[in-house]
Amino acid sequence: MDNILDPILHSPRLKEYLNELSSYIRNEEEKREGFYATITEQEKAEFINGEVIFHSPVIRKHNQITGKLFTLLNVFVSAKDLGFVGFEKILIKLSRNDFEPDVCFFRKEVADTFSDKTMFFPAPDFIAEILSKSTQAIDRGVKFEDYAFHGVKEYWIIDADNETVEQYLLNDEKRYELFVKLNEGTVYCKTVSVFNIPVRALFDETIYNDTLKQMI
Repeated sequence: MDNILDPILHSPRLKEYLNELSSYIRNEEEKREGFYATITEQEKAEFINGEVIFHSPVIRKHNQITGKLFTLLNVFVSAKDLGFVGFEKILIKLSRNDFEPDVCFFRKEVADTFSDKTMFFPAPDFIAEILSKSTQAIDRGVKFEDYAFHGVKEYWIIDADNETVEQYLLNDEKRYELFVKLNEGTVYCKTVSVFNIPVRALFDETIYNDTLKQMI
């Protein structure tokens, strides 16, 4: 961070830059308040770097993967009373941006603070995003950086086309490091203790059903 700011801090135009930045931030906050006032439950929208991003409907495979991961994780978390699992329409409110992750998990101590009317959620412990052509740049870009900066301990990027799971873990510098990338075998979640599933359970109906039966 210091290296980025150094030229600005030593510039004679520092105050001018500061005034311009303050004006930009105020304008962005006004847009954000407008976003909160106009969004509805029917829309999938996110507020990213000062802009409202509307997402198109997902393809069937994307929806199936989301549903499989949510169901498996939710069954496991509910049975052990570990917290709360959300999907798709849960709005995560971070310091600058607002995201709707495909699947996310909040540990019990945090989940117990939510009410039935909670609309804005803090950074969760775990997030999974299923890539699509329209969201890939965001999932690997601003979300990748923002989730890490706000302490999301584990981030899965699931590639529906190549049927792979990339498991990223947060390091001490609040940056993600790739722990493993799999298209078969078992993925072991580090944030939700003892939750592990065959990677193929996300892509294969028979393996998914067998995995779910073992959890019930």
